Amino acid sequence: MASPPPGQRTEQPHLVSLVLQSKKALQHGQQLCSKANSLSNASAQCSVDVLALDAKVKWITEAVLEQLKLAANVAKSIEHKRAQLDKQVKAWDIVRSQRTEALDNILESLGGQLVPPGFHQTSSGSSLFGSQHSIDGKNGNVVFNAQQSPSATVRDNPFDRHGKNADRTKWKTLRDFVDESAIENVLDTLESDRTRLDDIMASTYDYPETLSAAISSIRESLPSSSNVPSIEDMLNAQQQPSELMARHLSSLTSHYEQMADALKESEAGEIFGDEDLQDMNRDTEELPSIMAELEEQALSIEATHQQLVTAKIAAQERLATQSMTLDNLDELGEIMSDMLQKQQDVENECQELLDGLQERLLLVEDLHHRFIQYQTSFKKLLVEIGRRRQYKEAAEKIVEGMISQLRAMTEEERQVREDFNAEHGQHIPEDICLCIENPPTRWEVVPRDGEVRESLPEVESDLLAQAKEKLAAVDVSSAGTESV
Repeated sequence: MASPPPGQRTEQPHLVSLVLQSKKALQHGQQLCSKANSLSNASAQCSVDVLALDAKVKWITEAVLEQLKLAANVAKSIEHKRAQLDKQVKAWDIVRSQRTEALDNILESLGGQLVPPGFHQTSSGSSLFGSQHSIDGKNGNVVFNAQQSPSATVRDNPFDRHGKNADRTKWKTLRDFVDESAIENVLDTLESDRTRLDDIMASTYDYPETLSAAISSIRESLPSSSNVPSIEDMLNAQQQPSELMARHLSSLTSHYEQMADALKESEAGEIFGDEDLQDMNRDTEELPSIMAELEEQALSIEATHQQLVTAKIAAQERLATQSMTLDNLDELGEIMSDMLQKQQDVENECQELLDGLQERLLLVEDLHHRFIQYQTSFKKLLVEIGRRRQYKEAAEKIVEGMISQLRAMTEEERQVREDFNAEHGQHIPEDICLCIENPPTRWEVVPRDGEVRESLPEVESDLLAQAKEKLAAVDVSSAGTESV
């Protein structure tokens, strides 16, 4: 066999090596592009999933926020109802303070009103204005002690003219005839019911705060905002590397085809010049840089895909969290229903208690009015006793004058008769006008049969003057009120 020319001996093996390198580069490039294409398709599907999951999360979040608004309104409603109830209770407390202060004042005033001993030291069968009883007749609460009433009648003892010199520090007052224990029972019951009202209201005191805390907790568990990256930007970021890889793959394919054709031509006896071989070598030497760019673009596409996968996982986690949030929201709904029912029960019970407390305040107010009337009536009693004493003394003076006049007339008549009998009696037969010897009738003025002489207690002048002065002040005040 003839030996080939010197240049042809090395051309064949060199072309084969170049073709093998080109083929290997093409195969590797096809693998990278195939993987990149799969990742691009997966990224497209993943982006759809991310958008769908994010839409669900947003829809659930919006729905939860709407429900939380309703829950916040419920909390405000409960707080408003509690505020209204507190307002009623505070208004009642103000009225109670006024009523009890007025009652304390009148009791203190009763404690300053002295009762002369003659009004209560002995007993009698009649009464000036009767025994006093509490208006709380249903419960039998007596606020005046009937057995010790200063209105009990005046006493069958002689006038105590030495009372003026008695030690007034030992005298009783109008308050001594008031049943303090009955008043304490009324006030204790009032305070007990008021404390019970506080206990009932306290059972729902923390409801608004509890609901607000639960609402805040659920709201904080919601995703503040979606951190999903722009799907369009990410897909666009994959588009440029894909196009570049497609161009590189096209170049690798063309290069491989050119090298394969050159090998076939060489095998057919074609002889390439040095310039052609240099071009082939140069193109082949550029293969590593092209492969590096392909790998770089493939990594870029993979990184973008990984971002989408991460975004999908995050969206799935947010959706799973939303499921727990919905469970918490359902639980909150049940709690709110129970709270509303409990609050309504509390309102009904408190209103019933307030109605009862209002009635008890009316009782305290009535006690105040009765004690004022009690004090006023006692002052009028003092004035009445003074008036009766004036009448009694005037009547007694008339009776004493009549007795004195009758005695004088009787004595004068007796002397006249004695003088007549001494002068003419001896000249008149004894059987004529037997009554001529009778003395004049002696008279005595006494109470009617079955009645006794009236006995009145002693009322000192300063007490009587004080009573008249206060009654006059009350009359002036009442007249001014009526004119207004």
